[in-house]
Amino acid sequence: MQFTPSVGGGRPYAWPRTLPAASRKTAQKPFVTYPQMRIVLANPRGFCAGVRMAIDVVDRVLDLYEGSAIHVYHEIVHNKHVVSRLRERGAVFVERIDEVPEGSIVVFSAHGVSPEVRKQAEARNLTAIDATCPLVTKVHAEAIRYSRQGFQILLVGHADHQEVIGTRGEAETATQVVETVADIDRLRVDDPAMLVYLTQTTLSTDDAAVIIDALKARFPEIKAPPSEDICYATTNRQHAVRTLAGDCDLVLVVGSTNSSNSKRLTEIAQTAGTRAHLIDDVSEIDPAWFTRGDETVLVTAGASAPENLVAGLCRHLVETFGATIETRLVAEEDAAFALPGALRRIMKDRGITGHEKPIRVGLPEVTADLYGTVPLSISAPTPASR
Repeated sequence: MQFTPSVGGGRPYAWPRTLPAASRKTAQKPFVTYPQMRIVLANPRGFCAGVRMAIDVVDRVLDLYEGSAIHVYHEIVHNKHVVSRLRERGAVFVERIDEVPEGSIVVFSAHGVSPEVRKQAEARNLTAIDATCPLVTKVHAEAIRYSRQGFQILLVGHADHQEVIGTRGEAETATQVVETVADIDRLRVDDPAMLVYLTQTTLSTDDAAVIIDALKARFPEIKAPPSEDICYATTNRQHAVRTLAGDCDLVLVVGSTNSSNSKRLTEIAQTAGTRAHLIDDVSEIDPAWFTRGDETVLVTAGASAPENLVAGLCRHLVETFGATIETRLVAEEDAAFALPGALRRIMKDRGITGHEKPIRVGLPEVTADLYGTVPLSISAPTPASR
């Protein structure tokens, strides 16, 4: 067989050697087509409104105080590329408030902080700009309210995650963290009728449901929060992977290993029976993952992963395997969050406009320049869209 490029410049067609040259010009179809990879781009994916707001806060503060050291308590979001870019701009990431010079500015990360951290900031006369995701703030408020009402709080989540550390700090003596079903036997419960459970916002909905069901079985009177604690973005990205992974050969999740929601996406794909890998960027691609070259690859990203990393991954697969791109819209999102009050006041005092506009994240536009090709189709939202 000899290969002749297609007219469109895509993957080559295979022509039989015996076909006369004149016939090659007039033939309507090739006898064999070269295997072609399919990229399925999950929507929604990547940045949510809370992450976008938090990153925007640091960028704006760096612009406002150009040349000054701007300290951020903990990584603003759990993505090494985001943190690296902001560090190059001058942001200084710290893990202790006493690392921040007295009288300077500190930005609290999207994961939230405990009251003790706020007190430490006040004691050092710091200007605190709170970039906590409003959905995390909601869980903090629930912890405060239930604690004041005399409830014991069972916080479902990862004990060492910054979000859980902050939430637990709102009601330290009333809160116990439940990481697994096995932890339930070790709980100290004073009154089963005065129990409430709350959850970390970035948990796997499947994993959380297993623990919550076990809590309800053990403590039938346990109270649920008034509304779901696992955030809309986490739920939607997980739902997209759960819906699409079964029809794919491989799932690639763009995100950092310290990103809880990115790790959960990978686990959900694997639970669906599909091979899945969590990668920070295209440099972590292993050619051994593509044994045929015509795989259907689901590409998604954790809520803290920038879209340019997704675009770079797609471009690589297009250039290497001649991949096509399809987009699948599984859920619609239209959340918008305001900038922190402290930052709005600073901007207003300086006569800077735009502080009143909320931060909203739309669907990324897939272009040939960025992604290597344009999508073949864009699907409509499913009835499960929100």
